[in-house]
Amino acid sequence: MANREKNQELTTRQSVTPAKIRRLSKKALKDNFKSTPSKGCIHLKDLSVGSLFQVESGPTRGILISCEHDAYVIITKSYEGDELGKKYISAQTSVKEITKV
Repeated sequence: MANREKNQELTTRQSVTPAKIRRLSKKALKDNFKSTPSKGCIHLKDLSVGSLFQVESGPTRGILISCEHDAYVIITKSYEGDELGKKYISAQTSVKEITKV
């Protein structure tokens, strides 16, 4: 008896029509993701090449080498020692520019 009730539940669900899928996908593509950095911070993509920075969320420090789609950086100080060296990180990362060393 339990299987019969379960089968009825599965068949009574609303099906998703192709028109509904098109409408939802069009809306998702139109609503672009826009991130804003916290107060006092900027995105890594907005720094000039060669700038020193500190990541907002931790003690990680580095130097920006290049920034096209992702940012290529040299991590000089980190919470864990195994994260040091050249890395690719997101260009949308919120950082503080270090002016005094």
